[in-house]
Amino acid sequence: MSRIAVMIEIDAAPAKVWAVVEPIERHVDWMTDAVAIRFATDQTRGVGTAFLCDTKVGPITLVDRMRITEWEPEQAIGVRHTGVVTGSGRFTLTPIDFGRRTRFAWTEDLTFPWWLGGRLGELVGGRLVMKAIWRRNLRGLKTFIESPDVSAGSGRAPSHRRR
Repeated sequence: MSRIAVMIEIDAAPAKVWAVVEPIERHVDWMTDAVAIRFATDQTRGVGTAFLCDTKVGPITLVDRMRITEWEPEQAIGVRHTGVVTGSGRFTLTPIDFGRRTRFAWTEDLTFPWWLGGRLGELVGGRLVMKAIWRRNLRGLKTFIESPDVSAGSGRAPSHRRR
């Protein structure tokens, strides 16, 4: 199992950060590796919500099956990966500077199948490649949340994808 952890500080209160990360279907707006999200349950928020995320990293495309295991508004979202790649992940929002800013942390403990390199794939693909992608994702999330459009209340991420 490979542990991947990234973190960023965002110049916004946890409530504002939560408003952007709470809609799971909008994660495709700030996660460059997430191509599409489809819900597998009628429920789209909270513990028990299941969804499929079409994921693309370089030439590798797969469907990441996830179920939300933790849901604490303005604090945390936890998921269990049950598809090709298995494991768990968690976003945490921690107020800093008396709640005016947020420390956003993303951790994942993932196991890769043999055909994605197994343990070696976890080390190279997870700790190097995915960590770099997720750092870029968090920089995009920060830029979006701190943008004047979000401050003005549009609440919708601009599409930054190259299709």
